[in-house]
Amino acid sequence: MRAYAVIDIGGTAIKYGCATEEGQFLEKASRPTRAGAVSIPDAVLAIVKDMAARHELAGIAIDTAGIVRPGEDGEIVFAGETTFPGYSGTKLGRIVRETMQLPVLVENDVNAAALGEVWRGAARGASSAFMITVGTNLGGCFVQQGRIWHGASFSAGEIGYLRLHNEKRILEDVASTRAMIREAAFSHNMSPSELTGETVFDWAREGDEEALAAIQGLADNLGEGLAAVCCLLNPEVIVLGGGVMAQSEVLGPLLERRLEQLVMPAMRVKTHLAFAVLGNDAGMLGALYALLQQEHVEVQ
Repeated sequence: MRAYAVIDIGGTAIKYGCATEEGQFLEKASRPTRAGAVSIPDAVLAIVKDMAARHELAGIAIDTAGIVRPGEDGEIVFAGETTFPGYSGTKLGRIVRETMQLPVLVENDVNAAALGEVWRGAARGASSAFMITVGTNLGGCFVQQGRIWHGASFSAGEIGYLRLHNEKRILEDVASTRAMIREAAFSHNMSPSELTGETVFDWAREGDEEALAAIQGLADNLGEGLAAVCCLLNPEVIVLGGGVMAQSEVLGPLLERRLEQLVMPAMRVKTHLAFAVLGNDAGMLGALYALLQQEHVEVQ
């Protein structure tokens, strides 16, 4: 049984663990992304070295925020300076591989999450899948025959940046959790900082008309983006992830209805919606699967 270090680098925390080639975790933990003056590569190396003292590692799989050039260098092409100062341009894969002398793969976090859901989650067995993650922003990824479609500049699937109706707004301005909270807060004469998405759904369950309208607005706008995915990619499954998608019993019917309005039946008949099931493990499992593909390890 091979063991692999799997690491998920987010703006707040680095989640990590040790997993087998079947995707079974042997251990999991987390730590703050910015602990003092420690750089992200140094933090990753410290995690891996500590893990290597307990497990005989066969490789290291990393998913991270930012645009990633996968391959030998595992380069962070771009990451926002506010959250990740100095991270853009970091050849994270090369640094870790040369230090640890092990196979390394670095992938974008949303891409990895999509691949994880295809391998072990809501899209398991699907020949094609598009995953959208709905949070403060929107992210997306298309997976075809178990392979991520990266695009010419490694930014394919960025559905949040779709331009709407020739306006200055983009999709994530109106179809993110942030947008829903903003609308609910305005209607209640509150600051968005005083609200959470969970509160908006709680209000809606109590019959609050303004909260219901904010949720309907989220579903209507997000449905426009999903309709574009149906028309352009015709995937077998669209996987909906992100914290707000835990409200599947509310959002599922609204999104289904919106797609019925916007996409002709012949184009949508073989595309179904599914809600992500892997949670915080999705990115780590997807990065592991990509590493196993890279190293030609047979997986089930």
